[in-house]
Amino acid sequence: MSDTGGGHRASAEALRDAFLIEFGDAYQVFVRDLGKEYGGWPLNDMERSYKFMIRHVRLWKVAFHGTSPRWVHGMYLAALAYFYANEVVSGIMKYKPDIIISVHPLMQHIPLWVLKWQSLQPKVPFVTVITDLNTCHPTWFHHGVTRCYCPSAEVANRALIQGLQLSQVRVFGLPIRPSFCRAVLEKDEIRKELELAPELPAVLLMGGGEGIGPVEETARALGEELYDYRRRRPMGQIVVICGRNQVLRSTLQSLRWKVPVKLQFGLGFWLMCEDVFLQIRGFEKQMEKWMGACDCIITKAGPGTIAEALIRGLPIILNDFIPGQEVGNVPYVVDNGAGVFSKDPREASRQVARWFSTDADALQRFSRNALQLAQPEAVFDIVKDIHKLQQQSAAVTRIPYSLTSSFSYHI
Repeated sequence: MSDTGGGHRASAEALRDAFLIEFGDAYQVFVRDLGKEYGGWPLNDMERSYKFMIRHVRLWKVAFHGTSPRWVHGMYLAALAYFYANEVVSGIMKYKPDIIISVHPLMQHIPLWVLKWQSLQPKVPFVTVITDLNTCHPTWFHHGVTRCYCPSAEVANRALIQGLQLSQVRVFGLPIRPSFCRAVLEKDEIRKELELAPELPAVLLMGGGEGIGPVEETARALGEELYDYRRRRPMGQIVVICGRNQVLRSTLQSLRWKVPVKLQFGLGFWLMCEDVFLQIRGFEKQMEKWMGACDCIITKAGPGTIAEALIRGLPIILNDFIPGQEVGNVPYVVDNGAGVFSKDPREASRQVARWFSTDADALQRFSRNALQLAQPEAVFDIVKDIHKLQQQSAAVTRIPYSLTSSFSYHI
């Protein structure tokens, strides 16, 4: 994997956890940032470069589309392989892998060339788990993979167009961590635990792990639209997840709100009054609880957040996207009736107000559609299929380096 965005590591760790649940200690699963740990520049600098470019979206858009032609990214990756082959070989061979899984578009070509140079292809199954829901960069699709696991039919069609064979493609969904997708939650109990008002509908506002997008503007608009001036009371409650964006959290905490607010300061809290209708949070690890406690979500079009919201049956208002890989996530949600798209913070807030007051039936309809689109068992379906591949590979060939004495498999 590579830490360019939080979704790749999250998918890798979800697969690791699913292997442990399904097969116990039969597998040893290692999650590694191949470029950062075993490559030189620019491989070891991809995380910083990616964060810089998505803050300057026009630059990222040029980079995404400019490297899409096969001859462009093929030459680029061939040059990187030439310079860093020995380091990557030593990095991969350190683990003597029985299976290799890639969850990043730039983690196919070089490892597959290494396997070829070491005469380990196709003795070591190499699989790709795509973490984009619709519009994928062509580097995701390598003809030499044993399997290409696609999160949607749209991605599977792209894989076939790019030249993969039908036998290589499987459609199971996006891998979400088991603790999320198998969580059994009672909304009333969760709201009590999270100190949310039990009788009021709640909207969850977030901008991914980095807290990007029009979060501040939307929070302000929600504070206005969800307040009933005639009755002088809120018609809904708001939870804002700022992620790692400390500036955003500080800014929101400093604003004057019309509704009672709960502020998070490090490990402690300051509470304005007994009834809290707006919570401003930092980075949260238990998103299954916050999503389970809310009735809809406003977020940018990140694939992981969308997949998690669908599992919880949350109607989605998409308010932003990263050009390139997230563009197609908007029609994926909207065309399947699981949500709407609006870049206007005021209109997004008005939509929430309508759902919470005069248009509750529409809220329920979007929720049902979200649940129908969800694929909560995807991560388990993927690891079970990988297990079958490993069994088939072990039955027909012997990998030319010794396995551990416990016969556990390295991934």
